[in-house]
Amino acid sequence: MRVTIGRKAHFNAAHRLYNPNWTDEQNAAFYGKCNLPNYHGHNYKLEVKVKGEVDQETGYLLDLKWLSQIIKEEVEEPFDHRNLNLDTPEFRNLIPSAENIAGVIWRKIQARLPKEKNLDLMIVLYETERNFVEYSGE
Repeated sequence: MRVTIGRKAHFNAAHRLYNPNWTDEQNAAFYGKCNLPNYHGHNYKLEVKVKGEVDQETGYLLDLKWLSQIIKEEVEEPFDHRNLNLDTPEFRNLIPSAENIAGVIWRKIQARLPKEKNLDLMIVLYETERNFVEYSGE
C-alpha cells in the first residue's frame, strides 16, 4: 500500500531578491519591493510530504517524529530568524527566491531519507498566504 504522509513546519526569515549580474536599476525594475536594500521578511509555512510503501512490520511509512527532527535540523534551525542572504551558506551565491528556497529544502531533506525505501518527496513552501511553491525534485 502506497501512502503519503506529511509534516508542517514554519520559519521566519528575511531576504533580498537581487541578481548581482544586473544593475541596481534592473534589479529594482524586476524585483520591486523585494529588492529593497535593507531586506524584508516572511513567515514561511512549510509542508513536507513523503510518499512510499507502508512497512508491514511497523505499519508506518516513516516515523513522523523522525521526520519532524529532520525538518528541525535541516530547515528550522539553520533558517529561522535568519537573513537568508547573509546568514546561510546555501544562499551566498543563490538568489533566495521562494523557488530556490524550496529546492534547497528539498535537497537537504532528500539527502536524509533512507535510499532503500524508494520514497518520493514533495515540498510545499508558502511565502505568503497566497504565494507558494511546490517542488518534487523534477
